[in-house]
Amino acid sequence: MKVLLLTGLGALFFAYYWDDNFDPASLQGARVLLTGASAGVGEELAYHYARLGSHLVLTAHTEALLQKVVGNCRKLGAPKVFYIAADMASPEAPESVVQFALDKLGGLDYLVLNHIGGVPAGTRARTPQATRWLMQAPPLPVTRECHLQVNFLSYVQLTSRALPSLTDSKGSLVVVSSLLGRVPTSFSTPYSAAKFALDSFFGSLRRELDVQDVNVAITMCVLGLRDRASAAEAVRGVTRVKAAPGPKAALAVIRGGATRAAGVFYPWRFHLLCLLRRWLPRPRAWFIRQDLNVTAAAAA
Repeated sequence: MKVLLLTGLGALFFAYYWDDNFDPASLQGARVLLTGASAGVGEELAYHYARLGSHLVLTAHTEALLQKVVGNCRKLGAPKVFYIAADMASPEAPESVVQFALDKLGGLDYLVLNHIGGVPAGTRARTPQATRWLMQAPPLPVTRECHLQVNFLSYVQLTSRALPSLTDSKGSLVVVSSLLGRVPTSFSTPYSAAKFALDSFFGSLRRELDVQDVNVAITMCVLGLRDRASAAEAVRGVTRVKAAPGPKAALAVIRGGATRAAGVFYPWRFHLLCLLRRWLPRPRAWFIRQDLNVTAAAAA
């Protein structure tokens, strides 16, 4: 019986991941607003969209890095590419960023949310202050020494402002998240709480749009540790997970958004881990322990 069950699950996963109706030509001329585009998977997303002929508005905190990415996108063939430097910890930034994109592109087909906010330097990760910052982002300066975390409020503001344009174009909303938004681990409580809040918000929004018969797709992307020096350094000694190549992770996100998939999991085994979260909690905990150096994490 167990063999038959495992065989059936394997066949379902094979069929799910084998089916690929991605058409690269569908992104030619698409109007894309991409946040967090200056480095990491956001930078790789910008380059893929540029190669596919999309019209781009890129935003991130650091203008110098954005200028470099914009120059590379032009070399890769992007017909139009604009940038606006913005700090998403500022309550005014989401409105101005979306308005800039609408002015430059005349509308939006894709809103790709990939940015992260910041917890001020010196704020302990497992405190009410850190969680409060993640959830509402007070207007405090963000320094290079801050811990990089997700910013919930800016995601909501960007989505609300861009939704009318996405509704007109029957577009897509792509949210780049992480495994911590589905399967929490120890030593990441504030970060996981914000990620869970994002998943809950976009899940509720999807149901609301379905009820109202609004043709806007929402694709939630669950990614592992990307191949980025800062990310690798932040978890050195804490996790045994190997970094996932940024270009491949970015391409998985783009495929999911273009095919209007409900979810993207990269690497694919994260989908199985998310299913185990509900079905088999004890094996899930075993899988997590294999990837986590508990002694190092407790000291972090």
